[in-house]
Amino acid sequence: MPDLSSLSFDTILTIALYLGIAGAYLLVIPAGLFIYLQKRWYVASSVERLIMYSMVFFFFPGMLAMSPFLNLRPERRTIDG
Repeated sequence: MPDLSSLSFDTILTIALYLGIAGAYLLVIPAGLFIYLQKRWYVASSVERLIMYSMVFFFFPGMLAMSPFLNLRPERRTIDG
């Protein structure tokens, strides 16, 4: 394995860019999408729902990685009586 100091600046920049894009695709954007879905799930219009489903399809690997840690169930209702 080559020493890190022997790599050129362009190679290190390329590796950092790939890691940044992968992190955004797998962690950052799906987390934001989960928060958005939780806020708008029951009040979204049909066009907004279509866009939400498209985003879930596009970011599916990240959504799958984040899903064990998030809960989209509605809040428990209280019954007056």
